[in-house]
Amino acid sequence: MAIFALGINHKTAPVALREKLAFAPEQVPEALQQLAAKLQLVDAVILSTCNRTELYFSGGAEQAEQVVQWLAQFHQLSLPDLQQHLYLFQDQQAVQHLMRVAAGLDSLVLGEPQIFGQVKQSYNQSRQAGTIQPLFERLFQKTFAVAKDVRTETEIGANAVSVAFAAVTLAKQIFGKLDNVRVLLIGAGETIELVARHLSEQGATKLSVANRTYERAENLAKQFNAQVLTLAQVPSRLAEADIVISSTASTLPIVGKGMVEQALRQRKHKPMFLVDLAVPRDIEQQVSELEDAYLYTVDDLQSIVAQNLNHRQHAAAQAEVMIESGANEFQQWLLLQDKADWLRDYRQRCEHVKQELLVRAQNQLAAGQDPEKVLQEMANKLSNRLMHSPTQAIRHLLQSEQPDASELVKVLVDL
Repeated sequence: MAIFALGINHKTAPVALREKLAFAPEQVPEALQQLAAKLQLVDAVILSTCNRTELYFSGGAEQAEQVVQWLAQFHQLSLPDLQQHLYLFQDQQAVQHLMRVAAGLDSLVLGEPQIFGQVKQSYNQSRQAGTIQPLFERLFQKTFAVAKDVRTETEIGANAVSVAFAAVTLAKQIFGKLDNVRVLLIGAGETIELVARHLSEQGATKLSVANRTYERAENLAKQFNAQVLTLAQVPSRLAEADIVISSTASTLPIVGKGMVEQALRQRKHKPMFLVDLAVPRDIEQQVSELEDAYLYTVDDLQSIVAQNLNHRQHAAAQAEVMIESGANEFQQWLLLQDKADWLRDYRQRCEHVKQELLVRAQNQLAAGQDPEKVLQEMANKLSNRLMHSPTQAIRHLLQSEQPDASELVKVLVDL
């Protein structure tokens, strides 16, 4: 029985196809039940995120083909159209792929931490559905252990590699704790939403959102318990902000030098940290000339991101070694399980010999024979019977003149 990893991700498929192949959370239990009932898969896990849809399962080559067909049918997609974007890994490659995914090495943003929780959630869903058996229990526990080691023993997640995260990281370096810092976010698009999420994760609670469309600002503000402003209110409320982060599609600057200068006077020249993530710029470049205003542009942050990405890539190289080692350890365990029948049969044979000779000795004692002679005979026969086959095998091994045969024999017989 082989282990397979089947799927698409941001490297192999456009977002239009990834959207069609995604599993909504409420679809996963039904899908797992179908995999178990229709395809007789005993182990199956579905991982579905915005950047990937993957199925991990155990089975034979024919079942792998059936899973591809099932996947197309479940989502009502053309099989040929789907196949050109799919990847299918088996055994060692599948194990390493799962570990790389869980550790964030296969993510769009190298080292991002969210994927680890998503893999755990997928595993828990499969446990509840009954599609996790001992093989995958061992596989996923080993995967979680390796991914955790990567996080704690390398710096894979230590440095910001997105401008949104870099902006928040800089803010935290300047202000320390963010729980009492007042933040004004200008815009309500994906970038500002990501900034708001990072700020919230870092403890910021005093957020305000200003946007040209009030409804969009309101929708974003609800997610983070933030205040809502219109762009027209920004000049009068700017002095309240310790941090200003802007990212809009405006063709003209929204925050000018005079506006910031007036706000600083109202703040009695208490410093203000401004980040302009927009292209074209939302904040006039001349703002950087003001003594108490600290303005960073997207170019400033990109240089930080580039440096940090280099650090992460170095950490990723360390992580790859750890993952390869972890995958090898799992494969060794798997190989031992495949040979477990041999060990069990050998132990059963030894147990049968022991019971046979024990019954014989008990009968002899019951017949009144000399106990010492009975015990001596049982010991001789037991040792001879148990040593016969291994002795022949060792003799054959030594006569074969195979390299390392002597060392292997020493290990086998504990010499």
